[in-house]
Amino acid sequence: MRATYSMLLTVALTCLTLSGTFGADIINGKRANKNSLLYMASIQTDGKHKCGGFLIDPSYVLTAAHCDTSGNMTVILGTHNIDPQGSNLRRYRVQSKHKHPSYQNVQNGNDIMLVKLFKKLKLSKALKTVQIPSKDKPIKRKSKCVVAGWGKTEKQNVVNDLLVTDVSTINFTTCQSMWKLVNVKLPDNIICAGGVDTKSGACQGDSGGPLVCSGLAVGIVSFNLKSRCDYPNVPNIYTRISKYLPWIKKVMKGGA
Repeated sequence: MRATYSMLLTVALTCLTLSGTFGADIINGKRANKNSLLYMASIQTDGKHKCGGFLIDPSYVLTAAHCDTSGNMTVILGTHNIDPQGSNLRRYRVQSKHKHPSYQNVQNGNDIMLVKLFKKLKLSKALKTVQIPSKDKPIKRKSKCVVAGWGKTEKQNVVNDLLVTDVSTINFTTCQSMWKLVNVKLPDNIICAGGVDTKSGACQGDSGGPLVCSGLAVGIVSFNLKSRCDYPNVPNIYTRISKYLPWIKKVMKGGA
């Protein structure tokens, strides 16, 4: 899967721009097992998949701030197949959207948003929440994690079935030096994983989906290099959830 943003590589690369393709795309992934990843959400605008997301509370979905686009936002939960012709899609209305107050663009970081659903959901065998960190602590390098989503594959095909792939986290200093070679200064509060020295990772449309390590959602797909997702290039970038715990708690308590 790759994030939704493209990098404009010119003689001097100075900023990230939208690739124009949201959704959730997995590169060299496989179909998710039926009883796994039951917290995955499809963030949709005007009935079309735009980004991934994940249920962290019966009333709240966590996703990326850049997934907030114009149009009517709804959320699909409780299914691995988001075929719009499907008869069993569970579509939920959105009551409110909460982007981090310091978010400007992906290059500056703080790419995180809480989406409050119109009604509190009843969890079931087909619908579950995923845990997020309870405190801020470093992510060990080479941690084995998974990232999942819907959308484009390595062949640039769009699929309706949830795909999942394995990725490993990368040391921040190493990651920073790799991005520096393409004249990009990384924002604070991120995790690097996949996208280099591998054939797996995130792509256009995976934005907002979770990076899950040992059953814990620790990151949110934010951006990658180039919209083609032609690996290997540089590590994929994820928002580090543990850095935003006070803000998340404040929003969920109705204080923001």
